[in-house]
Amino acid sequence: MKRLWILLAVVMLCAGCTSVGNLGMVTKSMGDPGALLRNGQQYKEIGPAAGEACRFFLLNVVPFGNSSFSAAVDEALEQSKGDALLNVTVSSSLYGFIPIYNIFSYTCTNVRGIAIKFEK
Repeated sequence: MKRLWILLAVVMLCAGCTSVGNLGMVTKSMGDPGALLRNGQQYKEIGPAAGEACRFFLLNVVPFGNSSFSAAVDEALEQSKGDALLNVTVSSSLYGFIPIYNIFSYTCTNVRGIAIKFEK
């Protein structure tokens, strides 16, 4: 019974939630996906790619980091040396520790997809 109370206390001190979505094609933040689609640009598949971007909050007042979607995409493309992602899955998570007082919390955006490289 004591273990159950300890487990319940730990669960009450931590809270989190996640949402997930899907996209067809995502390019670098400075790219023009419309022009690429209109021109029928040829590409080569590089392989799976993933990126993560997080923002942290201390006492719910002091934020640091960047959890934007574009930061996560740019990280995935930088690691894979790709120009765009296909069949992208995006998830956004928010975690709080001791949520009543907002002592520390963070949010992260994760992207996963197939990296491609456009041919010249």
